[in-house]
Amino acid sequence: MQLHQDQQGHRSTGAEVADMLGPEGMIARTVRERAVTLQELRRHIHRHPELSMQEYATTDLVVDQLQSLGLSPRRLENTGVVCDIPGTDPHLAPVGLRADMDALGIPELSTVPFRSTVEGVSHSCGHDVHMAAVMGAAMALVRVAGAGALRRGVRLVFQPSEERHPCGALDLIRQGVVDGLDSIFALHCDPGVDVGHLGLKVGPITSATDPVKIEVRGAGGHTSRPHLTQDLVYALGSIATQLPAALSRRMDPRSGVNLTWGSIHAGSAFNAIPSSGVLEGTLRCLDHEAWDQAEALLEQVLSELVKPWGIEARVTHDRGVPPVSNSAGSTAVLEAAVSDVLGRENVDPTAQSLGGEDFAWYLEKVPGALARLGTRTPGGRTYDLHMGDLMIDERAIGIGATVLASACLQRDLVL
Repeated sequence: MQLHQDQQGHRSTGAEVADMLGPEGMIARTVRERAVTLQELRRHIHRHPELSMQEYATTDLVVDQLQSLGLSPRRLENTGVVCDIPGTDPHLAPVGLRADMDALGIPELSTVPFRSTVEGVSHSCGHDVHMAAVMGAAMALVRVAGAGALRRGVRLVFQPSEERHPCGALDLIRQGVVDGLDSIFALHCDPGVDVGHLGLKVGPITSATDPVKIEVRGAGGHTSRPHLTQDLVYALGSIATQLPAALSRRMDPRSGVNLTWGSIHAGSAFNAIPSSGVLEGTLRCLDHEAWDQAEALLEQVLSELVKPWGIEARVTHDRGVPPVSNSAGSTAVLEAAVSDVLGRENVDPTAQSLGGEDFAWYLEKVPGALARLGTRTPGGRTYDLHMGDLMIDERAIGIGATVLASACLQRDLVL
């Protein structure tokens, strides 16, 4: 891939530049100079989306870009990249910046010139923006490091398979990407927030999200003689409506437990009661303690519900991701960075969502925080994630890059 290089897109390495601009000034100047390059990078990734654990070309691109900055990226076992930018003090643990790489199996509906060229696949969650922002932060931090002004090192984590279960975060943690980190930060596009604003919250900012599958079996038969069968379609309908309701009465309502079905399948003939059926959906919990209790309670309530029909019911509840829980200290670091870059008035309080994010697994190992990056053009339409018509105000790329790079400097000032 050939990217346009801005006329002044070189790296300054002299200490005199650091003295003149200061690290924050170098960050802002670098991101500003590389704005076109970062936009082209994002658009290239957008044109060529790759599904979870298939991010081979994306991995190659990330490696090439990091090597062009004079860094030594390391490819991970299948896809994904980790790369350290050394600081001047080797005794300080590095700060992590994470970007997810995978696209979704959703057809693109927009008509932009850089729309997806892969049938049925698109970056409908904004991961292309996440990658461009972290790469922009890398460009700026390399310049700061070259001037001898980066005291604490930074580890760049480009993670595959955020959208798939089991998720890529656990695989990367197994490969040691968080070992020795002081803290870790990430952004997620929020098309409900205006560009130039970032949403922050201490504590849980997303929910636990688990895939749930219920399989039922019993004696089928003719629809004229339901009394001689174990009417699985009727039973499935009852489970679909009563199980979520029962859970809401058996768990603290403040835990935000939500069981929602995505598919239900049973039978193929209008006049025959089938002998098997399947329900599939997601169980979401706002509270970590409730998430820990949910599996056992789900099995117990299901067993009680199916007793009247005498059918066999088996639940498969996979632990997906816990809630992303931002530490107070790391949230303060991001807030200080946003305040410096955009102004305190552009830090938005945000509510906890029922969405899931595997960045949560990193925060089970080290403190950190995720911020919601505004991507809506002020006064424009509000889009939604995981929709094929998602549109991003590309000014968000430079804003995200500047905030992330600044957070790496703020880490020692705030904590």
